[in-house]
Amino acid sequence: MASTFSYNSFGFLLILVAFSSLINISSAGRQIAPKTSIEFIRTSCSSTTYPKLCYESLLTQASMIQTSPQLIAHAALNVTLSTAKSTSAMMVKLAKSQGLKPTEVGAMQDCVEELEDTIDELRKSISEMGQIKGSNFGLMINDIQTWVSAALTDENTCADGFGGKNMNGSIKTAVRSKIVTIAHLTSNALALVNSYASFHG
Repeated sequence: MASTFSYNSFGFLLILVAFSSLINISSAGRQIAPKTSIEFIRTSCSSTTYPKLCYESLLTQASMIQTSPQLIAHAALNVTLSTAKSTSAMMVKLAKSQGLKPTEVGAMQDCVEELEDTIDELRKSISEMGQIKGSNFGLMINDIQTWVSAALTDENTCADGFGGKNMNGSIKTAVRSKIVTIAHLTSNALALVNSYASFHG
């Protein structure tokens, strides 16, 4: 019985490592960006709750962001969406793994549903950000703030589902760390959206 659990745990870790390679932020292929763009990102991220994560997640986008409050908010939303999609795919695969308790499978399935809502809300936010116009700015930015806030609530609900004592320790720690990363990225994106709103206002 112990050997089966060990094998299943090893399989779980292999799946986790494979998807982590898709999720982790890499500096590979980074374009050379003007120092002004890099400093703009650093300064903008300093106003977020998780400035180090913010800076590292957006640095590869510096050439595109330039010094635009709108573009940095847009980029932050895109990074968050990409991470949410990768994590959701990981969760779907993990939920089908052998050897999981019913409570663990249920928590993963619930989390996938929450992440689907997150992905939908982020997609709507990104679309709205790309179409935002002066005459309807207030209404559109309010929609974006509402959607991103809802996404953050969904992620926290997902993380809470892995807080029980009946969870396998390695699974709980690994999954929650991924969800917490998404929540931190979402929080940063919301802060940058708010900064853009203040700048425009």
